[in-house]
Amino acid sequence: MQLHAMWDDYPALSKDLQEVLQTIEKNIQIRDKHVEKNVKDLIHAGGKLLRPAFALLSAQAGPEYDKDRAISIAAALEVLHMATLIHDDVVDDSPLRRGIPTIHSKYGRNYAVYTGDYLFCICFKILSAHASSVENIEFNSKNIEKILMGELDQMRTSYKMNVTVREYLTRISGKTAQLFALSCYSGATGSKASRMTVAKCYNIGHYLGMAFQIIDDVLDYTSTDAGLGKPVLNDMKQGIYSLPLIYAMKGHLAEFEPLLSQKLDMTDDASEQVLALISKYNGVEQAFKLANKYTNKALREIKKLPAGVYRDDMYRLTKSILDREI
Repeated sequence: MQLHAMWDDYPALSKDLQEVLQTIEKNIQIRDKHVEKNVKDLIHAGGKLLRPAFALLSAQAGPEYDKDRAISIAAALEVLHMATLIHDDVVDDSPLRRGIPTIHSKYGRNYAVYTGDYLFCICFKILSAHASSVENIEFNSKNIEKILMGELDQMRTSYKMNVTVREYLTRISGKTAQLFALSCYSGATGSKASRMTVAKCYNIGHYLGMAFQIIDDVLDYTSTDAGLGKPVLNDMKQGIYSLPLIYAMKGHLAEFEPLLSQKLDMTDDASEQVLALISKYNGVEQAFKLANKYTNKALREIKKLPAGVYRDDMYRLTKSILDREI
């Protein structure tokens, strides 16, 4: 199983991530083997596996590190992430994910929705076998609820041209940052880390997730389809206005309105005009600056964790988030 090239610099973590993928494969058994193959293809389509990686690293912050338990928890969280991606693609009607056709584009929306639902079940199946208490299961459930509420917030604000930075941050806090926070939290609690350490891990995940999503949104305006593995500017045409655009529109809405009002019928020329306006009003630079602030918050929290190789790897990995191009 080939991992993303970024893990070549983390040999021990790379080996554990291979076991995470093997655990996921073992738990995914769908009667329709064509759909099962497509789900497994998504597993191996070059995803960065950052959420399970941070769960594995956080699991070493406590005194009772259990590798098998850490790998199972990391696998459950990646399955949860996959479920949200499949549902996202249905809502966005996206034809590609990680450079391969999406489930719904090949088999239809019904298949995709039920496949995503199935993966939610697999996530809880794995988590329940390794949760140390009913409280942990309840906490995980509440966090998954926050993730889904973030998705609903995104739908509520679609095509809202006067969307604020605060509304955007609230949306990505639930949609993306919550899963990173849950990953770090679950890893730390699984190793019986102290309450203070668990809280730090949760905060690290939150700050990291915020930075990650902002950078992801920046790339939507600066990458090609081939480089990003999904259609660029698709979110904008779907009415999902992200930070570079929101910053650029502040005080200049009149210039954007006739272009964005085209919605799904936006022409290539109109898209280019939007990109030019975002560049003119420094939308990307302002967004990147905020991502940098969140990254630095995460780095400060990481320095407060108990010392160890895991902490050094976590610090180095977090710093690399701002430098990513895909």
